[in-house]
Formats: sequence, structure tokens, C-alpha cells
Amino acid sequence: MSATTAEERRERRESTPRKSGRKQRAVRHPDRRGRSPIFDAPTRTGLVVRYATLIAVLLISIGPMLWELSTSLKSKAEDVFTQNIHLLPQHPTLGNYGEVQRTIPVWHFAFNSLTVAAVNVTGNIVGATLAGYVLARLKFKGRKLLLGVFVSTLILPAEVTIISKFQMITNMGLGDTLLGVCLPDMIAMTNVLLMRNAFMAMPKEVEEAAIIDGANTLQRLRFVGLPAVKGTLSVISIFSFIGAWDDFLWPLLVLQTPDKLTLTVGLSYLDGQWSHDPRTIAAGTMIALIPILVLFMALQRFFFRGVSEGAIKG
Repeated sequence: MSATTAEERRERRESTPRKSGRKQRAVRHPDRRGRSPIFDAPTRTGLVVRYATLIAVLLISIGPMLWELSTSLKSKAEDVFTQNIHLLPQHPTLGNYGEVQRTIPVWHFAFNSLTVAAVNVTGNIVGATLAGYVLARLKFKGRKLLLGVFVSTLILPAEVTIISKFQMITNMGLGDTLLGVCLPDMIAMTNVLLMRNAFMAMPKEVEEAAIIDGANTLQRLRFVGLPAVKGTLSVISIFSFIGAWDDFLWPLLVLQTPDKLTLTVGLSYLDGQWSHDPRTIAAGTMIALIPILVLFMALQRFFFRGVSEGAIKG
């Protein structure tokens, strides 16, 4: 009995927590460090703050686009300068889009812009992919110096180099041509750095296995590198297309012939001496916005995957 009682007492002492004179510190969960009690708390107040923030950002982002769409659908009888703002048109009509076609050759300008955008997207995909792979995977003397030169070009704004670019294009005999508009932005340094980071995120073991199998540099790029950076290629495609499609200053400087104008420059004729209707201008703006929306909707699933490429090394 005594032995059994002693064992039971020992088990009771081990099972019961020891009391110490010092106060035990509360252990914070590592996942909850730095979190906001308002945004992250699963309470009604936290949810209200989240959704209110999202709605505010949504209104700031798409509010001007919705207003332009509403203005483009308003008839001539509606006053667009009134203090009483009406988002929904009272008498919706598509006549403003027909007025854009009668005022300027909008489809010809759109074809010119599409040509410039296609050349820029192709040049950036090919050039940025090759340059990014070389900087990320190939070893040669001066690689770090070359990378530093690429990064240093991002410091200068585009307005600083626009005069030198114009002189270069003019001396090459490419003034007043669509090729002269495309050439300076066919390989953007930002896209090169994006592709470099995407290729750097690839596991080295995969490429080493391809080398053991006898694959050369182009084969490794084609069969190993490109399938791993499809998302980044979509990001580059969207950014290059938007940059070329929305560019206004550079085509305005290079092009002088009306038949060679891009859409952004051609839309400026809607606000001229003989035409000054905000409904028509809004309709032309919406026509210029349609290709960007179509491209983004087609590549959105690759786009969001490409945003995270290069952030984590696998």
C-alpha cells in the first residue's frame, strides 16, 4: 500500500502545474504578430472596415471609367455640365460613337496603334526573354556591371532622353514612320529585370539535369525556362501593349502625316476648332479602352500568376 500510495503521489505532482512566484508571460502566437485588431479581427466592425475600404478603392479605380461610359451614352438633349450629377443616362444612345467615326478615321488610327503595339509586344517578349535569361543563368565577365547599367537606366525619366531618342530616329531616317515610333520601346529595361527575376526563381537542379541530358542553351531556354515564366510573359505583354497603345507624347513628336497617326494622337482632333463635344470625346475614349480590356480579360489568369513569379525561389 505504501509503495502504491507513493507512486500515486508522484504522478499527481507531475500532472499538476507548478506554481512559481513569477508571473508567467502570455505567449503570443507567431502568426498574430503585427496584425491589426480592426482589419484582422473576425468581428462585425472588422468586416465593415474591410468592405468599406474595398468599396472606396473600387470607386476610385473604376469611377472615372464609369463616368466616361455614362457620358458617351448621353444624348444631345442631356446637359453634361449640370451640377446635378446623373450617372445613368436619361436617354441613352449610341449616336456619339457614330459621330466619332464621322469626325476622324478612328478605325485607321486604331489599326496604326495596333501595329505599333504588336511590334512592341513582340520585341519585348523576345528581347526581354533573351536578355533576362542571359543575365540570370549564363556566367560571363561583366555580368554584374551590365546588370548595374540596366538598373541605372531606370533612374532617368523618359522626358530626359526623349530629345536624344528623337535625334537618333531622325538620323536613322525613321522620322514620320511607325517603325520610328516602335523602335525606342521595343526592349524595355523594366521587362528585362522582370524576366531576370523570373528566371532566377527557377530551381537550379532542373537546369542542371537538362545539362546532364545534353541540352544546349537554347534548348534549356525553350523547354525548361519558358514553361516556368509564362505568367511573367503575360505581365510583360499586358504592360507593353498598354504602354504602346496609350503613348501620346512620342508618337506626337515623330509622326507628322495624318494617315500615320496613332489612335491616342488622332483622338485629339475630337477636341478641335470644329468639334468640341464631351460626349464624342468620351465615346472616343471608350473605343480606345476596349482593346486593353479585351487583352486583360484574355490573360488575367496568367497575369495574376506572373505577379508572384520571382518573389519565391523554389
